[in-house]
Formats: sequence, structure tokens, C-alpha cells
Amino acid sequence: MSKPKAKAAQTHQTGIYKSDSVRDVAESLGITNLSETVASSLASDVEYRIHQVIEEASRFMRHARRTTITTSDIDQALRVLNIEPLYGHNPHNPPVFRRALPFPNAANVGPVYFVDDEEIDFDRVLREEKITLPKGVSWTAHWLAVEGVQPLIPENPPAIPKDVDQEITKSPPQANGAFPLTPPSESRSTVKKQQQQQQQLVKQVLSRELQLYYTRLTASLLPPTDSTKRTAALASLRNDAGLQALLPYLIRWVGEGVVTALKEGAQTEADGRSLEVLLDVVSAILENNTLFIEPYLHQLLPAILSTLLHSTLPPSHATHLRTSAAQTLSRLLTQHSTTYPSLSPRIMKTLLVALISSDKSKGTREGAIRGLVGIGKEAVRKGLVEGGGVKVVGSECTPGETGPLVDSVMYPTDALHVLHSASDMPESLDATDDGDAVTMRQLQDVLGNFFAEKLYGDKGWALGILSSIKQQS
Repeated sequence: MSKPKAKAAQTHQTGIYKSDSVRDVAESLGITNLSETVASSLASDVEYRIHQVIEEASRFMRHARRTTITTSDIDQALRVLNIEPLYGHNPHNPPVFRRALPFPNAANVGPVYFVDDEEIDFDRVLREEKITLPKGVSWTAHWLAVEGVQPLIPENPPAIPKDVDQEITKSPPQANGAFPLTPPSESRSTVKKQQQQQQQLVKQVLSRELQLYYTRLTASLLPPTDSTKRTAALASLRNDAGLQALLPYLIRWVGEGVVTALKEGAQTEADGRSLEVLLDVVSAILENNTLFIEPYLHQLLPAILSTLLHSTLPPSHATHLRTSAAQTLSRLLTQHSTTYPSLSPRIMKTLLVALISSDKSKGTREGAIRGLVGIGKEAVRKGLVEGGGVKVVGSECTPGETGPLVDSVMYPTDALHVLHSASDMPESLDATDDGDAVTMRQLQDVLGNFFAEKLYGDKGWALGILSSIKQQS
């Protein structure tokens, strides 16, 4: 029989990762008797894991449209493979590897690369000037201008003083055609003091479209124009947005129009129609919810109060003008009395002075009464009853007199009806009855003889007014 052939010795082929590296790691961990077979198997497994990581990292590189693998790609690949990533490597600042010089004693060793660490000289660093790191890129919001006024904050450019602006404008050009020299800049402290002392205004330039809109709007409102155009213009004021820049110009136009219509001693029918349109403009501005009119209330109130309290309005328009002005005043106070709590008391004081002053005309007193009615029930009670306004008006009326002044007190939508509504089936007071006689005397004490007599025909209305006054007092 022939002898069995001896098995050939197994040779372990190693790849890029050598078994010597595995043996070095084992010796660093205190393992000295690691066999060649185990070392070769571990080296093959390590090389397989490295290939797996590099293959995953190359996918991230291709998705990022790059041709170079970065440390971030390796970190993402390790996370995909459920391996904890390596820390301390920045993809934006990749490490620089240098090739080590060959070792004379180990000629068979392949090339060795290492990270080139920069040597820092602390003496040189301490001698250099300190560099402050700038802030990171960020964004913030600030007010460029508030109602045409530029806030004095560092984000806004400093406003040019008027005297410097005039000097630049008036300076003649140079002989050689060059621009004039820039004026010397002031110190930071001086500029800061000027900014704190005075508030520079930003000139607001209206666009060509707004200028054309303003011209056509004002031309369409005032008579003699077509009522259809006037209605369309008022609807535009009432509903359109984007008119905030025109608001100061419109309010100034309304104020100038009221002054022009009232400056003459006797107003004409054309003046009456103009005043009606101007009051409609103010009402439309108040109804526009997109307009911020609080800074301009002090310019609106004179136009409304002047129309309301003027003594000689055109006879055919007087009642309508005062009623419209009172309604506009009521709307204004309803919208803004919460923001300005002192606005209603101040207006009520002005109307009370116009009502009880001895030198005022009947037209002014009528306007004051309608204004108090527009403010509300409390204003009517304080102005007409507690302030004695109804007695002053009654003392100037003759028995049996009728007219707008009397109607402002007795008309179903005016002063006394605000305190208490009239009865549907009135019953007259009986002077022979003791209870009715007491009621009649109380009416005379509260309202005066003139208006007390007008309430004698409605017992329920008279008792309601007296009870309303007692409850609120």
C-alpha cells in the first residue's frame, strides 16, 4: 500500500491589514501567546469591517456630490452600522498627514503616515495682540420707522443734521468738475448727544400712484361732482388698505376744508354740502379698520367739534350736519375711549361749557346737546340734569316754542329719550292729585318749567326720567 500523502501546509494569505498589527495590539493588552492563525483571522475580519465602513461612507459621498470622503461620511457610516462614531474630527478642518522617513533598521516596513501636529510657541502667542472673535451670523428685527419717525437705535443709520445737509446742498462744485469735499465727521459722543437731544424725522415720499390717488380722490369728493363718483370715493376710503401713508394728508385736507367753510360770517348752501362731504370722509376714515388713526385724533377732533358747535350753519343743513357730527364723535369715542380714558371726560367738559355759557347761541347749544347724546346716557345726565343745561335751554325758549333746539331735547331719538323712553299709551298728570302734584314739582326742579310742562302729558315718561336720575345719582 502506498503511504498517504501528507497534507500540505496551510498558508494564510493576508491583505492590506497585516497580522503583525493585530499581534502588536494584543501585546499592548498583555496577550503574548497569540498564534499566527488567530492573528491572521482577526486581521481578515478587521479588513472586512474597514471595507464595509468605507463602502457605506462612499454612498454618503456620492449623495453629497463629492469626490472625496470626509470624516463626516465616516461618522454617518458608523451610525448606519450601529457603531459609535469617532469624536474629535472636524470635516471642515481635515487633518494633514505627513509621510514618515523610512526606518533603516526595518527596510521591509511599508510607508508610515502620521498627523502633523503644529508646534505652538506659547511665548509668541502671549506676545501677540488678542483677537476678539466676531459674533456668529444671526438675524434680528427692528423698527426702521414708526409713524414717520426713525428710532434712534444702533441698527438704523444716523440722520444727517439739517445744517450739514444745507451746507452740502449749497456748496458749489469744484472747478475741475469733481464733487465737493465731504464735511468733517463729528466725534461719536457729539453725534450721540445730538441724537439724544433731538429726534430726527424721516421725510416720507409718496409714490406717484398715491399722489395720483390723492388728487383724484379729493377732486371726486367735493361738490359740484357726480354723486356716483363721490360714493365710489367714500367706499374706497372705507374699505381700501394701503392708505396709511395718505392719512395725515387726508386729515389735513379735511381740517383745511372745515376752516374754509366756516370762516365766513354766513355760510352758503355750497358750504353746507362741503361740510357734509367732509364729515362723511371722517366717518369713512374711522370705519377703515386698516388705518391707525390714534396719532391723529388731536387733528380730527377740532374739525368735528367746530362743525358740531358752530353757531351759524346753513339753515337747510344745520340739523343734519350737527347730527352727523354727533354720530361721528360717538363712533370716535367708542373706538378709542378705551385707549384714552380721559378723552370722553374732556369732550364732555367742552360740550358742557358750550351748553351752559351765557354768551352761546342756540345753534351752539343744540350742537352741545346732540354731542352729549352721542357720548351716552351718563353724559346726558351730567350735562343736562346735574349741569343745569336743560334749565338754561328752557329759560331761553318762549312758551310753545318749537325748533331744532327744542327737538334736540324732546325729539324721540334725543336727550330725554336717552334717559327713558316715552310711553306708547301716554297718560297725563293730574294736578289735583297729590302724587301727580309732587311729580310735577320734581320735574320743575330737575328740568325747569319749560320742559317740565312738555312732560305733563306723559306720566309714565316723567316718572321714568325721575327714577333714572335718582338711580344714577
